[in-house]
Amino acid sequence: MDKTYRNEFSRLFLVEALPAPLTPASSHIQIFDNYIANTRMRLHSVRVPETKEWTRSLQQRFQVRQEAAMSWKIAEIHLNDAEYAQFQMFEGDEIRKNRYFHEFDARMFAFDIYLGRLWGLNRARVDFQNEEEMANFLPPPFAIFEVTNEPFFDDANLVHQKFEDVQHAIAHQLPKAERSAAPDE
Repeated sequence: MDKTYRNEFSRLFLVEALPAPLTPASSHIQIFDNYIANTRMRLHSVRVPETKEWTRSLQQRFQVRQEAAMSWKIAEIHLNDAEYAQFQMFEGDEIRKNRYFHEFDARMFAFDIYLGRLWGLNRARVDFQNEEEMANFLPPPFAIFEVTNEPFFDDANLVHQKFEDVQHAIAHQLPKAERSAAPDE
């Protein structure tokens, strides 16, 4: 059994904004993900604004099966300041977002509000213990569109996009999803 990687099961949804009672001033963390070109690796930095404390790691992330973007393998090495300094040369292709946490219907959600070139993109993520639990989950009412199996909406792709590209992708994918969700006549 390979203990190097942990399994991650999650679903992603586009949302209009933070759900009540959250506001942009609510407690959150700041995430800085720098993707290392031509690899499956990223420098992952998390800052807690209230304490100004940083946590940094080198992560490798890849899909378990190409057809199931909901299942990922993650390996992570935590870095101290000296180790992180050695990897700073890879900074550049960065995604920045503020992450808020909120429980809804007895399940914890992470809400990502993207910053910089992706300002306007808001996602909700919910994690699961296994694939069965994930498959049986009903989308929350604040979800506009599920993007779990849409490779465009993976951060490794979004790092090269701007919000206008996101709007274009939504315009071309949302009508398809709405048609497939329409009741049979």
